[in-house]
Amino acid sequence: MGKKSEKKYYAEISNFRELVKRYESFGENIAFKYKQNNKIEEITYNQYAKDIKKVAEKILDSDVKRVAVIGNNRYEWVITYLGVTTAGKVIVPLDKALTDKEIQKMLKISKVDAIVYDEKYQSAVEGAIKEGCNIKYKICMDNIEKEGVLKFNQILEEGEKIINSGKTKYENVEIEENQMYIMLFTSGTTNEPKAVMLSQQNICKNISAYQYNFMIYPQDTLLSFLPIHHTFECSITIIYGTYCGATIAFCEGLRHIADNLKEFKVSIFVAVPLVLETMAKKIQKAIADSGKKGLINQMTKLSNILLKCKIDIRKKLFKPVLKQFDEYLRVVLYGAAPMDKETIKWYNNLGIDLIQGYGLTESSPVLTAESSRQKRAGSIGIPLKNVEIKIDSKDTDGVGEILGKGPNIMLGYYQNEEATKKAIENGWLHTGDYGYIDEDGFIYITGRKSDIIVLRNGKNIYPQELEFLINKLPYVAENMVYARNKNKTDTMMCAKIVYNKDNLVEHFGEKTKEEYEKLVWEDIKNINKDLPTYKHIKEFILTEEPLEKTTTQKVKRFVEMKKLEKVSKN
Repeated sequence: MGKKSEKKYYAEISNFRELVKRYESFGENIAFKYKQNNKIEEITYNQYAKDIKKVAEKILDSDVKRVAVIGNNRYEWVITYLGVTTAGKVIVPLDKALTDKEIQKMLKISKVDAIVYDEKYQSAVEGAIKEGCNIKYKICMDNIEKEGVLKFNQILEEGEKIINSGKTKYENVEIEENQMYIMLFTSGTTNEPKAVMLSQQNICKNISAYQYNFMIYPQDTLLSFLPIHHTFECSITIIYGTYCGATIAFCEGLRHIADNLKEFKVSIFVAVPLVLETMAKKIQKAIADSGKKGLINQMTKLSNILLKCKIDIRKKLFKPVLKQFDEYLRVVLYGAAPMDKETIKWYNNLGIDLIQGYGLTESSPVLTAESSRQKRAGSIGIPLKNVEIKIDSKDTDGVGEILGKGPNIMLGYYQNEEATKKAIENGWLHTGDYGYIDEDGFIYITGRKSDIIVLRNGKNIYPQELEFLINKLPYVAENMVYARNKNKTDTMMCAKIVYNKDNLVEHFGEKTKEEYEKLVWEDIKNINKDLPTYKHIKEFILTEEPLEKTTTQKVKRFVEMKKLEKVSKN
């Protein structure tokens, strides 16, 4: 990270109580912003720290040991998370996209005795109780009037009364270094999610290390729109953002991202590749429609020449383009999946710094990340300051499973010793991702261990490599590459291609479905020309139906494969 003095970095922390102590030093700075009745509301750090303690005092005054929380990204969710954990109790964040049955199943597994939720989950909570979940307290963040349901405002009011009475317990709480305080269920790209046990130290050591790769400042504003239950959003946007004293703005929803980026003057955007690629395609289309594609290309060449002379005029040169989503944006942090190199270069050409991070729920979550000074398009960066990475069982190309070690590695899977032993060996976490390290120490992912397609001749194919190529077609929204047995001796590569109807019509004109399929097949054949024969796509399905995904936009391959099996049987 260059010659930056250690004094410029923030003091490292080991638990969430130390985090809350930091909040008090930020005083009347704005911690959170959100829109209510078309008006922007603000909450200061002073108020934030007080509200966390109110929740903690109420938790300590009850017999609660584990609390589940489920709902949209909102202030009440955050103070529940930190109120429970600073009280020394266990928080269980749940995915807001779960079905009622899945919610009930996870509430049973986690053995929670209280749940904080949005009103829309009322029936799921009632169903869980009927199914035998011993939930003593139901707390609704929407403050509904319902028998047996506590209003969230009541928790704050009662917590404040305890503080004012002087009979507080908060200051006497001690946080154990290697104890579970966060139970997180894996996102479920495979069949059965597991409950990951994390300590507060796991997460705090992880966020303390981020600053050596990418700094956030009190002047920054971050937009919180990714699912807040997930460690990627919770750790980077919420915990790291507030650790640095920045402002967190809650997004109104996916449809409002572009507007919210402008309204809140967002300078740091934490996203996933699918969102960034969609935004890029829309802007590129607008540029092409305006007839200014040639001009933009010329301006890009000019700015790149000037950059070599250490003259950066990108923000001024491309101001009209940047205004289409957010002229204040300086850094985009992204993860959860790899992104196309051309999209990365396109953003960088506009003067937006893209920094990729990589990790898993099991690593709290970041293992590696780029920095502004250390980056390489296509790589996942270098290990964090307190993380070690090695490649296990390398093949002739140096590709093998990525293993990680550090203070951020989970305690294990809850009540699943067998799975824990498979995941962690001698302190090394088996990520399930295959990759390699280049001569400069940059790490590259070639694909998921579980996704690798092994042909009968022993050749390995990483589907993501082919998916990148198909995604470059202007009418493709997303795709999934998979293998199908052609006969007893041959396996062929296939693709399920999801198209954007407007873009398809614009590209090819009005056609029948059969005609579209023939035209798409010609594009696939052109892709095949640059690939070895064994990687050729030999069959595809063209559809408008989006691929099944987790809330962090990872394709649920096992679900998609089941669908394809049904189609082939019919």
